[in-house]
Amino acid sequence: MGPGYRRDGLKLTRRALPWLAAPTLITTLVPAVALAQAAWPNRPVRIVVPFPPGGSTDVLARRLADRLSQALGQTFLVENRAGAGGTTGADHVSKAAADGHTLLMGVTGSNAIAQSLYANLPYDTVRGFAPVARMLSAPLVLVVTPGLPVRDLPGYVAASRTGTMNYATPGNGTAMHLTAVMFAQAAGVALTQIPYRGSAQLMVDLVAGTVASAFADLLVVLPQIAAGTVRALAVTGTARHPLLPEVPTVAEAGLPGFQAISWQGLFAPPATPAALLEQVHAAFARAMQAEEIGPFFARQGFTVETTTPAEFAAFVAAETARWGAVVRAADLRLD
Repeated sequence: MGPGYRRDGLKLTRRALPWLAAPTLITTLVPAVALAQAAWPNRPVRIVVPFPPGGSTDVLARRLADRLSQALGQTFLVENRAGAGGTTGADHVSKAAADGHTLLMGVTGSNAIAQSLYANLPYDTVRGFAPVARMLSAPLVLVVTPGLPVRDLPGYVAASRTGTMNYATPGNGTAMHLTAVMFAQAAGVALTQIPYRGSAQLMVDLVAGTVASAFADLLVVLPQIAAGTVRALAVTGTARHPLLPEVPTVAEAGLPGFQAISWQGLFAPPATPAALLEQVHAAFARAMQAEEIGPFFARQGFTVETTTPAEFAAFVAAETARWGAVVRAADLRLD
């Protein structure tokens, strides 16, 4: 049968042939067009915080959620999934759908330190996420309970040589934990960790004298320092903190070269499309400019930034390697 004929013998004109092919073409194009035009967010977005409420990570996530809910007309929720030094919440996000509606407010511990610390970590800190942006970074502050007869860093080191000094952390594998480990290595002392589930109860017990010391979250500890309920001995940054100008760095107080920074950043599940990642990045970058977010944290002495996804990915890889060296030097391993 010649061209232009259907199997039933009816002849089709040349003009009719393109219209016959059109439904197939439309069927092929519709999914691609729909994907290209899909709005984000189109349902509630969960920002997973891998710690209990309280602390700078939780405060940052909640302020961002409030701002984005107002700006985008869609609900942004904070979900606290605490456990295992932040790895429980991080693991949840690493296995979530890559559609931009489940995000992680990750930290140094869950998204860098954990890679070398946990023997059976269920995700990879470098390949297991799509980094969106680093948002905050700050030094930690070494503080002691007021009843401890220690006034400066040399005094703390001397008191630690007895082997009885303890320090509180918001959990195993956190930046506060590994900073203390690195400090003990550098000072040649033995310190005993007392892990908590988050910073809130930790600070209550530090003020009460139940625990002796902590390398503390800046946002949580600044009010306590101002009130005199804890005593600051040193900051872990490369320079004195502008809100604590009388407090020396660990390096200048006796351990040259010592430096540790805690950071927070946003992560999406792996395989999140690049175009969607850019949408998420743009929305959060705008929100960080709000007075109650970026400027607020800057006034608390944080470095506020919104790096690109590529910059953040490179940073996470470098941090994973850096903290891995600390973990190996201390011969630490958690199940």
